[in-house]
Amino acid sequence: MRTVLITGASGFLGKNLVASLEQNKDVEILTYSRNNTIEELEQFIRKSDFIFHLAGVNRPQDLSEFDSSNRGFTENLLNLMDKQNREIPVLFPSSIQATLDNPYGISKLAAEKALLNWSNKNGIAVYIYRLPNVFGKWCRPNYNSVVATFCYNIARGLPIKIDDPSKELTLVYVDDVISEFINAFNGNPHMDEDGYCIIPRTFKVTLQELADKLFEFAQTRESLTMPDFKDDFTRFLYATYISYLPEDDFGYDLEMKTDNRGWLSEVIKSKHFGQIFISKTKPGITRGNHWHHTKVEKFLVIQGEALIKFRQIYGDKVIEYRVSGEDLKVLDIPPGYTHSITNIGDTDLITLFWADEIFELDRPDTYYLEV
Repeated sequence: MRTVLITGASGFLGKNLVASLEQNKDVEILTYSRNNTIEELEQFIRKSDFIFHLAGVNRPQDLSEFDSSNRGFTENLLNLMDKQNREIPVLFPSSIQATLDNPYGISKLAAEKALLNWSNKNGIAVYIYRLPNVFGKWCRPNYNSVVATFCYNIARGLPIKIDDPSKELTLVYVDDVISEFINAFNGNPHMDEDGYCIIPRTFKVTLQELADKLFEFAQTRESLTMPDFKDDFTRFLYATYISYLPEDDFGYDLEMKTDNRGWLSEVIKSKHFGQIFISKTKPGITRGNHWHHTKVEKFLVIQGEALIKFRQIYGDKVIEYRVSGEDLKVLDIPPGYTHSITNIGDTDLITLFWADEIFELDRPDTYYLEV
């Protein structure tokens, strides 16, 4: 059992790190935040085998807090270890701004120097990550992340401000950051030629591209059309956006096309995998009796009993499949076969459908022909 201390445990990185380390039953986690006392910090240091020093400030009310919280608290932490003769490896997330001449960057650079001096004096490893912009769940909007701010505002229909649409951001995803932190904890960090630890995967995007993607995500509830998730950045950004939805707005309604047969509703669409829709069919009712040149579909009855029929459009042989929600079976619908589905039970029939393309009224590739 290894014991780790996480300072800044209630912050963005801290919460994500705690949630990941909690899955490892061989790790005991001690968390330190603003609500803890220095005496508690001393006790935690006495028990710890590794320190994730994540505490710091990004936007203080007083600029002097940059130095006291970033450099000052780091030096206090190191002094407490010296006082107890504890030589504990420390991981510290610095910032790419440590190379810039601004109060935040200066304070981060000073914290880095304190850690490196302590490491050289004691021969103990420190892992310093100069992080670019980190995005992901649980980051505070209107604080230190434009991604969080954009996600929060767009999810609520609030305006966003873009001063320079062409400005390029370098982003890292929080799960990649946490995975790399755990690599360092296990003694296997990725490092650059200057001795700084790095997150191997980064993403580059302009402010306008970022905003466009997020607005596209917001429109998916109306269009039902999902973005292309073949690249990880889009998938990670979508997960981040969804995490900022208001808690009273997780759900959204679907249009139900109702007639004397029951109803049908489109659920989700994609230009890359087609669409999913669902229907309710009353007892004795038949749907379909049409065929497609190229479009293929899959039928899955999830409630009730159905008879699904096929006939090659120039043939006489009728092929029948009896299916039930009690024994799930997916039926492939080949092109060139007219097909129908009939509710042969006494209760409503619920069927889930997939088609390999989005239905377009002006070219439906659907032709009426009774089986």
